This record gives sequence, C-alpha cells and structure tokens, in this order.
Amino acid sequence: MTEKNEIIRFEGVHKWFGEFHVLRDINLSVYEGERIVICGPSGSGKSTLIRCINRLEEHQRGSIVVDGIELNHTIKNIEKIRAEVGMVFQQFNLFPHLTILENLTVGPIWVRKTPRKEAEATARDYLERVRIAHQATKYPGQLSGGQQQRAAIARSLCMKPKVMLFDEPTSSLDPEMVKEVLDVMIDLAEDGMTMLVVTHEMGFAKRVGDRVIFMDEGVIVEENKPALFFEHPSKPRTQEFLRQILEH
Repeated sequence: MTEKNEIIRFEGVHKWFGEFHVLRDINLSVYEGERIVICGPSGSGKSTLIRCINRLEEHQRGSIVVDGIELNHTIKNIEKIRAEVGMVFQQFNLFPHLTILENLTVGPIWVRKTPRKEAEATARDYLERVRIAHQATKYPGQLSGGQQQRAAIARSLCMKPKVMLFDEPTSSLDPEMVKEVLDVMIDLAEDGMTMLVVTHEMGFAKRVGDRVIFMDEGVIVEENKPALFFEHPSKPRTQEFLRQILEH
C-alpha cells in the first residue's frame, strides 16, 4: 500500500475570539483522499477549526500548512490555498441575481481564467452529477433548499479543489432534503475527494468517515476510526456526547 501524502497539518494551533479561547493546541494531520468527520457540541470550535484552513478565520498561534503552503499573512499564500480548498456552508451563499449556471461559472472564469465555454461545460457536468442538471437556467430562489445546497456543492467542485470543507451542510435543511445532499456527499467521498465535514449526521460519519474527531471546549478530545469511535469511545466526555446525540 502506498503511503498517502499529508495535505493539511495543524501544529500547536490556538485561536481566540477576544477573551474566548476557541481552539487550544490543535495538532492534526489530514492525508490525501481522507474523509474526516468532526463532531461535538455547539461552541466546541469545530466550525472554527475548518474555517482556519482557508483563512476565513485567522489563527493566532501555531502553524497550518495546506498542500505544502503555510497559511500566514502573505496574501499570495492565502489566495493559492483558497483556490485549492472548496467550502460548503450551512447557508448556500449563491448569488440570487445569477442563474445556477452563472453561479457555477463565475469562479472558474474570474479566478482560474477558464474560457466561458469550458467553464459552462464543466458546470453542466457537475450539475448532472449532483442531480440538478435541469435547474441550470433557474435562479436560486426558484430551487428548494436541498437543490440550492447541491448547487453550492457543484459550484465548489467547479473550481477543481484538492480539499472540500463542509460546515454543517445539512443543518438548515428540512429533514426530507437532508438525504439528497448527503447522497451527493457520499458519491464525492467514494470518488476519493479529501473531505473534512462538520456534522451531526452520525449515519454519514459511520458510512463515509475514515476518522471521526470529537471536539469539546476547543480541544480534540478523541479521534478514531468510526467503528471504534461509536462502539468503544474511550473518553467519558465522548461517551456522554454520543449518548445524548444517538438517543435523539
């Protein structure tokens, strides 16, 4: 078995919001093709952790290296990393005045300098893949929440990222729309995309995750393969969290 390359590394990372110490001494390596699911209670730092990867949040101590580039104050480094890291949020963040197709092509055309015809062909391929090819000429407001989130995933994929970050991508969706978005994410995972997913969808974690990370109070409390994580959590805090979340 060939050894996989490390694509993200956190070393001794700390982050504060004012007096609030939101990330405390985070050490984490992510390898190409790995699917990591991050869970934990509200306010545990899990969303902040992944938002530091593309500098949506700035860490104050320690180092973060993405695809061999250190995240620091150098604008060029930040831009390089953002070009390689796709992100899908709770809210869909689609431009309401652009069609779905236009939403998907604006990044490749302006950032990657992709010719329009090529960008549109790629966008249609990804819309097919997320199963909303027939919605290309509609505006976001004409789509359901689940369709908008799938469009947001396709938009990130159009940039051909090396890593995809998902920040609770199903939390603002109606229950019947959750499955359609998770199905798209499962397809992506099976294709070998490197993914970090903040979610409470434990079924997804069991099916797709290579590793599950549990965070609380800004610390990585426990990490393990899904089977061990769910069946034999070693830390009392993890056991308590799983008891609460799996009872609902």
